[in-house]
Formats: sequence, C-alpha cells, structure tokens
Amino acid sequence: MLLKKLVLSLLLLMVLLTNATQAGQATLKPFVPGSYQQILTETAKQPFMLVVWSITCSSCLKDMALLNSLHKSHPKLKIVMLATDGAQASAQIQATLQKNELTAVENWNYADDNSQKLQYEIDPTWYGELPRTYFFDKIHQREGISGVLTEVDYQAYFAKILK
Repeated sequence: MLLKKLVLSLLLLMVLLTNATQAGQATLKPFVPGSYQQILTETAKQPFMLVVWSITCSSCLKDMALLNSLHKSHPKLKIVMLATDGAQASAQIQATLQKNELTAVENWNYADDNSQKLQYEIDPTWYGELPRTYFFDKIHQREGISGVLTEVDYQAYFAKILK
C-alpha cells in the first residue's frame, strides 16, 4: 500500500515537473506559403500587430523588452511575432522568447527555404530589412514600418488601429 502511494506520488510529481518545464515554451508555428493569409483570416475584424524579427538582428533583440512591456500594458491587442531564422534556430528563438517573456503571444518561424517568397507574400514592397512591424486595424488596412520604434511610436500606432 505504501509502495503504491509512493509510486503514484512520484508519477504525479513527474507530470507536474514536465508541465512546469513546458509552460515557458512558446509554440512556434511554421510559417510557410499561405501562412500570412491564415494569420489574416484568424484575425478577421480584429486589430493586431505583426512583428518580423530575427535572432541575428541586434535592434530586434533590443526591442524585445519593450514588446513585452507593450504586451502587458495592452493585453487585448493581438501581437503576432514572426522570426525569420528558420527551423534550425528554433532553440535560440525559444530562448529569446522565454528570456523576454514573449511566449504567450502568437509566434511563427520561417519554415520554407525560399525566404524571399515568404517575404513577398507578406509585403511585395518590403526588401527584408529588420525589424519590420505592421500595424493592422480591424478592417486590416495596414502600415508597415522598418526599423526600431520607440514606445511613443508604438502608442501612436496603437491609437490609430484601436479606434
């Protein structure tokens, strides 16, 4: 009887530890041709922000703390993060998202060898410079901005898309 309770307790502890370890993991969705349209469909009639970034972009990495702060101060605004690094960088992407507490937002990662095709699908006028941020209003009129934004910049764009 005591052995049975001990085994059950150990099993329960293992399950709890496994869940706690996985709790900080971001779900990285594979971004392939058609994924951009999927994001638009899933956010129909909803304003959102799409942040395109990379683990090799120092400006992107500096921006992560601000994105976390914005997420906390605007919990109802959907934020979609798209890493352009590819599947081979999944562990580094996960670590960056965990470090900056951005695992709760929707996260995607390029999963097609033809990154230019994916980039063109998002925006035919975009040349791939990072960071790149798109602000979508509820009817999905969008504005794309390349480069680092300040908190004041973000707040101004939020005021536009959330009205």
